[in-house]
Amino acid sequence: MTNDLQSFIRFLSVERGLSRNTLESYERDLQQFVEYLQQQGITAWRDSGKAHITGYLSQLKMLGRASATLSRNMVSIRALYQYLVKERVMDSDPSIYVDAPKLEKKLPKVLSIGEVEKLLEAPQPELVSGARDKAMLELLYATGIRVSELISLNVTDINLQMGFIRCMGKADKERNIPISSIAIRCLTTYIHNYRMKLLKKTADEEALFIGHLGTRMTRQGFWKILKKYANEMNIANEITPHALRHSFAAHLIENGADLRSVQEMLGHSDISSTQMYVQVTKLKMKDVYNLAHPRAKL
Repeated sequence: MTNDLQSFIRFLSVERGLSRNTLESYERDLQQFVEYLQQQGITAWRDSGKAHITGYLSQLKMLGRASATLSRNMVSIRALYQYLVKERVMDSDPSIYVDAPKLEKKLPKVLSIGEVEKLLEAPQPELVSGARDKAMLELLYATGIRVSELISLNVTDINLQMGFIRCMGKADKERNIPISSIAIRCLTTYIHNYRMKLLKKTADEEALFIGHLGTRMTRQGFWKILKKYANEMNIANEITPHALRHSFAAHLIENGADLRSVQEMLGHSDISSTQMYVQVTKLKMKDVYNLAHPRAKL
C-alpha cells in the first residue's frame, strides 16, 4: 500500500506538476489514511471500501478536526482511489459513494489597521533579527503573499529598483506584485546590512530570509516570530499565519481597490475566494454604523 501511495505522489509531481507544498499535503493526509487502514487490519487497497473511508473521516471529526481538514482529506482520498482504478490496482472506486464533508464558510479574521501598525512596529530594526523580522512583516502586509511564498523567496526574486517581487504561487503559477515604499526601505536595509550576518557558513544560500541556523527561514520559524510579536504588543485579535494576508486584502478593498486587482495579487484562481473579503468589510461597516449612528440602538 505504501508503494502505491509513493507511486501516486510521483504521478502528481510528474504528470500534474503540483507544487512541493501541495505534494507534501497529499502525502501527509494519505499516509495517515494508510495508517488508519492498517489499524483496521487492511493490508491491500482491494480490501478497503466505503466503510473504511467514512470511518476514517468520523475519526478525524471526533479528534476535533475542522471541516476544511475533513474536506481536504476527502479530496486526497478520492484522487488516490481514482489513480488506483486507473492503474488497475482496484476494480472500482469506493470513494464515489462517500459524500464530501460540508464546508463551514468562515470569514477570515482580519486585523484592524491599528493592530497591523502595532505588529509592524514591534521588531527592533537596529538588531540583526529585528531588521529581518521587520522586512518580513512589512513585505507580507505590502503584498499579501502566503507565508509559504514568503519563505520560498530568493534574493533574485526581489527587484528593489522597480519595486516588484516575483512570487511562485500554487501550481507554480508566477505573479509579479508591487511593493510599498516602506517595504522597499526595510528590504534594502536588511539585504545590504544584515542578511550576510545571518548566513554564517552558508554564504551561497539563495534564500531571501534566513533563520537562526543560517539557512532558509521555515514556516514554523516564522510562525514563532509572529506569535512573539503579537504577544508583546498585546494584540487581542487571534493571530494566524495568514493574518497579514487577510488584512492586506480586506484593507485594500475597504479603501476602494477593485476585486480583480486584489485577486491577481493574492493569486486566487477563482474570484469567489477574493469576494469573501467584501463580506468582511461589510460586517465592519455594520459595526461602525451600530456604534456611531444615534438611533442604531433605539
